[in-house]
Amino acid sequence: MRFIIYGVGAIGGALAVKLSLAGHDVIGIARGAQLDAIRTNGLLMRTPDGDLRARFAVVAHPSEIAFRDDDVVFLTMKTQHTGDALKDLRDAGLRRQAIVCAQNGVSNEPMALRYFDSVYGAMVEMPVSFLTPGEIVAFRHPRPGLLEIGRYPKGASEMATKLCASLEQAGFLGVARDDIMRRKYGKIFVNLANGIDIALGAAARDSAFVARARDEARAVFAAAGIAYADITAPDPARDALMRPGTVEGVVGVGSSAAQSLARGAGSVEVDYLNGEIAYLGRLHGVETPVNAFFTELAARLVAQGAKPGSMTEAEVNEMFTGWRAS
Repeated sequence: MRFIIYGVGAIGGALAVKLSLAGHDVIGIARGAQLDAIRTNGLLMRTPDGDLRARFAVVAHPSEIAFRDDDVVFLTMKTQHTGDALKDLRDAGLRRQAIVCAQNGVSNEPMALRYFDSVYGAMVEMPVSFLTPGEIVAFRHPRPGLLEIGRYPKGASEMATKLCASLEQAGFLGVARDDIMRRKYGKIFVNLANGIDIALGAAARDSAFVARARDEARAVFAAAGIAYADITAPDPARDALMRPGTVEGVVGVGSSAAQSLARGAGSVEVDYLNGEIAYLGRLHGVETPVNAFFTELAARLVAQGAKPGSMTEAEVNEMFTGWRAS
C-alpha cells in the first residue's frame, strides 16, 4: 500500500512524517513555500517528546504521479479546495483507488463520490499547527492524534481496518467505524468554534457565542433527521494515549481556521463548518443567526487580511446586533 497525502499542511504533514518514518511508501502533494521547504530539508515535526524529521517524495500536482492500484489517497486540504483536487486526481488517471477524506465538515465525501467509487470518511482528532513552511507542531503525546475511518456513506470495510492498522503501526490511534458520518457530524459541534475563535481568539471557544452556535446545530440536526455521535465523551484509554503537552517556544494560535488566517492563506473553511449549519437551517426552515453571522464575518476577516483574535467581544456583539437588524 502506498499513501498519497494530498495537502501537506498540519494534518497531512503529520501523516506524511509518521507514516514515512514507520517505513511506509509516501508521496506528498504540496504547494508554494511548503513544497520548496520539504524538497530541500524534508518536513520537521515538533512534538512534546522531541523533534522528528522525515524526507519523502513530494510533488506539486497529481499529474506528476504514476498512480498504482494499491495507492490510497488521503485528502487533507481544506474543503474549499476539495473540488479542484478531485478533478485533478480524476484527470491524472485515478479511478478505483481508495480516497480518504481526512478533513473537517461533511461535504467532502459526497463531492468525492461524484468522481470515485471507493470513498472513505475520516473523523480526525489531532491538534497540530502549521504556521511555518517546512515545520509542523503536534501538541498531543505519546500519540499525536486519532483517525476514525469508515466507508462512505456507511458500512463495514476491510480497507478501513487495514488503514487503521497502518496508522496504529505509524504511531497514531486508528479506529475503523461502520457509521463514520455519524462521527463526522458529531465533530461539527467541536468545529463550530472555529468560525468564532478566528475573530475573538482561542479563549472564545468556551464563549456564549459557541454555545449558541451549537444549540442551533442541535435544532438543525433534529429538523433534518441527522444522527450524530458525542465525540467529546470521556474516553480514558484514548485520553491516556493523547495527553496534552507543550513544545518549547511554541504557542498555539487556535483552530485550523485561525491558522489559515494567521498564514494569510486567502481562505478559511468556515463556509463548510458554521456555514454547513446555516445551509441546513435554510433547507429545513430553522433559524441559525449565529452560524450565519460568523460565516459572513469569517469571509470579511479574510478579505481584510486580519489576524486571529483581532476583534473584541464588544465589537462582535455590536456588529451581530446590527447584522440581525439589517
